[in-house]
Amino acid sequence: MKNIGEAPQEELATGERSTRNRVARSILDHGPSTAQDLANRLGLTQAAVRRHLDALVADEVVVPREQRVYGARTRGRPAKVFALTDCGRDAFEQAYDKLAVDALDWIERSAGGGEAGEKAVAAFARARVEAQAGAYRDAIEAVHPEERTQALAKALSADGYAATARSAPLPQRGEQLCQHHCPVAHAAERYPQLCEAETEFFSRLLGTHVQRLATIAHGDGVCTTFVPHGAPPQTTHPQASASTAGRNPA
Repeated sequence: MKNIGEAPQEELATGERSTRNRVARSILDHGPSTAQDLANRLGLTQAAVRRHLDALVADEVVVPREQRVYGARTRGRPAKVFALTDCGRDAFEQAYDKLAVDALDWIERSAGGGEAGEKAVAAFARARVEAQAGAYRDAIEAVHPEERTQALAKALSADGYAATARSAPLPQRGEQLCQHHCPVAHAAERYPQLCEAETEFFSRLLGTHVQRLATIAHGDGVCTTFVPHGAPPQTTHPQASASTAGRNPA
């Protein structure tokens, strides 16, 4: 793969490379985006954005795809969105991915492989989440219950997940927690226990059942978790709802 911003035939000017990097970074931070979305966020014309997108597609940094709709569909042809490829994500910070995979592989083999190995990895995944839980709990407890999903998104962003929260499309009643970046995406592809533990943690933290709608590790452009409104608070540790994106890889 060419470096982000590298021209096919000649070296781009510094300003061109910088703008192209901004386009790619915006997709990383906000998830799959239309040319209009990018133009609005970056203060560029759609024509300029499309020129940079064409170059990023040629460099295999981004890929165009049909926009996924989780709520009621509107009339008309779905807008084309641009998402980062695996190679595009690799151009950003994922330095510890290989180390994580190697460590999990060692844990699985040391436990004897098979079901025992899977359980050992799952136990590690839960312990890892709990070890990082303090800041998330503090963030949640400091706000009104209606603001908890937003608070969780901010806490996740501080840990490098580039997370946002938004109202879910009708007829769903709730919010979508979106993680536009996953520092351990490659490890999660091989070991979905990492994502299952995270989803269970979100459920306990927010006091309601949550459902994974899409995941980076499963090939989607963003990890999306549905958080329903109006559910009664849980006094026990609820289990996360089954994912609609495979074995809940995030």
